[in-house]
Amino acid sequence: MQKPDIQNPHVTLITQDAPMSTPTHGGRAKCLQRLVRLNLPVPRTVALSFDAVHRIAAGRFPDMDALIAAFDPGALLCVRPSSEDPDWGGPGAILNIGMNDARFVDMSDEIGKEAAAGLYLRFVQAYAIHVARLDPDLFDEIEDNGTAGLSAALRAYEEEAEEQFPQDPARQLREVLRSMARAWEGTSARLLRQAKGAPVDAGLGLVVQEMALGLGHGECGSGVLQLVNSDTGKRQLTGRYLSQSQGREALQGGAASLYLERDPRGPSLEELAPKAFADLKAQADLMRRKLRAEMQIEFTIEDGEVHILDGVRVKASSRAALRIAVRLAQDGIITPEDAVLRIEPRAISELLHRQVAPEARREVIGRGIAASPGAATGRIVFSAAEAQASAARNEPCILVRRETSPEDVRGMHAAVGVLTERGGMTSHAAVIGRGLGLPCVVGAARMNFNLQRKTIQGEDGRIYREGDTVTLDGTSGQILRGAPEMIEAALDDAFNTLMGWADEARDIGIRANADTPADAATARNFAAQGIGLCRTEHMFFETDRITPMREMIFADTVEDRQAALALLLPMQRNDFTELFRIMEGLPVCIRLFDPPLHEFLPSDRAGLRDLAEALDLPVSDVTRRVQAMGEYNPMLGLRGVRLGITVPEIYDMQARAIFEATLDASREGAPPVVPEIMLPLVSAKREVDLIRTRIEAVAAAVRTERGRDITYRLGVMVETPRACLRADEIAPYSHFLSFGTNDLTQMTYGLSRDDAGRFMSDYVSQGVFNEDPFHVLDIDGVGELVATGVQRGRATNPSVTLSICGEHGGNPESIAFCRSAGMDYVSCSPFRVPVARLAAAHLALRDRGLDGPRKR
Repeated sequence: MQKPDIQNPHVTLITQDAPMSTPTHGGRAKCLQRLVRLNLPVPRTVALSFDAVHRIAAGRFPDMDALIAAFDPGALLCVRPSSEDPDWGGPGAILNIGMNDARFVDMSDEIGKEAAAGLYLRFVQAYAIHVARLDPDLFDEIEDNGTAGLSAALRAYEEEAEEQFPQDPARQLREVLRSMARAWEGTSARLLRQAKGAPVDAGLGLVVQEMALGLGHGECGSGVLQLVNSDTGKRQLTGRYLSQSQGREALQGGAASLYLERDPRGPSLEELAPKAFADLKAQADLMRRKLRAEMQIEFTIEDGEVHILDGVRVKASSRAALRIAVRLAQDGIITPEDAVLRIEPRAISELLHRQVAPEARREVIGRGIAASPGAATGRIVFSAAEAQASAARNEPCILVRRETSPEDVRGMHAAVGVLTERGGMTSHAAVIGRGLGLPCVVGAARMNFNLQRKTIQGEDGRIYREGDTVTLDGTSGQILRGAPEMIEAALDDAFNTLMGWADEARDIGIRANADTPADAATARNFAAQGIGLCRTEHMFFETDRITPMREMIFADTVEDRQAALALLLPMQRNDFTELFRIMEGLPVCIRLFDPPLHEFLPSDRAGLRDLAEALDLPVSDVTRRVQAMGEYNPMLGLRGVRLGITVPEIYDMQARAIFEATLDASREGAPPVVPEIMLPLVSAKREVDLIRTRIEAVAAAVRTERGRDITYRLGVMVETPRACLRADEIAPYSHFLSFGTNDLTQMTYGLSRDDAGRFMSDYVSQGVFNEDPFHVLDIDGVGELVATGVQRGRATNPSVTLSICGEHGGNPESIAFCRSAGMDYVSCSPFRVPVARLAAAHLALRDRGLDGPRKR
């Protein structure tokens, strides 16, 4: 009989050397060819290319008679989709094509009337619903499986379609192919694919395969098998088998389905058909070794003989995928570099935080920006004090604020999650949340926040009050009602092994932004190579520090300011000493005081009254002084190095605390502590001159007092456009330049990073910005300023250390830019350090010509 031309690139019999590839015929077709090359028992299969399927959708068919003739006479066929990426979906498989009245009679003699009727019924139902597009209810309601059910289905088809069920196998196959091709090219299917990341012109291939029936005499049935647990990644033979079944019926077979290997809970395939079971295990192991992946096998047993219908890469959770990749490398099946490339950096976040279980029911009551990953369930509270009280009672709570400020930090420490009405990816809540590893959703503007009444109104119109239980999903940005099932974070030996391989591959340093000893300990646990940014202002909001801080702000003379700062000095010194000891042997970069002073002053009546009492002043005087310190735009006003120049006593105190802590933390025989002191918001060389002179004077004083030498490095946080453009003037006076891309983005765009969340999604959806520039570094605009700063800084100081310490430091796309710009390291929140380490490894490996694995 005539066979399809094996050289035809569009209608191709799958043989060991047939011309086909994943980009032209899809992953399923290519995988089946690999199975054929392994001499596995794959039924005869013909692959139709993307182009052939596209032509079928337009009504241009291949030679159907020749296609049918490629198979044994009277063979039943199935058609399955074959896209380039299985995650893009596609139409469901159609089985038993070729079944008709005549074939039913013949097969009744071969395998029995009831089994033949079951095959015919399944095809009639699938054809009616998915090809003829008849009302599915009419066919789903048919309860009988044998001849009675078949008669009912044929009768329903004839009544609905107003014609007899088609009997010609060529016509049946033609209509199935047309239906599947058109389903792929339909508008809704295309939009669904694009939402999953598929390109607009993604193609679909189809495979036409001879059926191995799974019904008949002897041991017949179907099932699926894999060698690992999809959730944990541990070695575990999983899957089910169902006698007298087809396709994936075993997975829905309930109690009738069998376990694969012997199991005390019930009968197994191993007991029922030991030879078939042994063959399957051997075939699965061969696929694992030769296809270099854990595979799920779809199989059919026909009269005791195994047939492999399909093999797909196991769909695994993030933790399972990591364990699988590591074990494949440890078994010598793939290289450690391949294992690293198989794990997407963003997937690592799921391992570091609790997550809502994939199968959990989600009752979404609101949405915002997914600012800090992970999930948390707790009772709603509306203030930092309430969060602390809740923590004291061991009651998990979600802190709800319109937006957070530094004085909310202690409440954030007490809460298990933070929800804000305003803010974006680099708002205060987002930055601190990521630093703490705290699930955080910001910018939930479509919810109605009423802090006076202590209520929030969900997008569903329901009111949620203080004490009600909600769940934040900081990975998706959803706010959920109640307490859905969670899965816990899991870091194990496999995680550490993979990250070790990643560190061997990468060529850029990874530090952490850490403001407290707890942050530093987390950074150390995640193998950060030091601290790239320590924001010292957060240390002043503790209860025992805020009062002397406010006394310093209200002081009228240098002497009074120094007296107040003298109370803060030992506290700062102790903080720095602990940081240095935790990070022993690693660099610690401390940013001197940055925010405007008004942030430390109360704004509500109760706070003003408490401050008046502490300062022994009338409330009216305190209120007047607080109002007088207000600025129209404080983030562009008296802050950063400007404050250090106009109120130099603050930086003097901090420098002394750093130097004294350096000596206190130095241990006999340990690597010397070499602190890095960073000046924020610099715009001019003269600012560096002035502060450097004072810091050198403090260092000289401490050397004299302690009789010991001190080595330190002084650098600049480059976060203004002018500092980028004048980096050639600033670099000769600096040991390092660290680009603060949060503020630099804000100033370059003229956007408030706290308010941009209100309209950013509209801007991105309408193509004004490709991405939120506070989330992914803007290479064209902000990136050009950074690149200019790097180039000009290195031109006048070749030895200057260059880095970024804004939140972009943990973003894989931004890390790629930093590498190409020639930076020495990036710094990010502690919980983003593993993501950054893995992303940097991916970039280095791909530069060396290694590519990631295919999905099938």
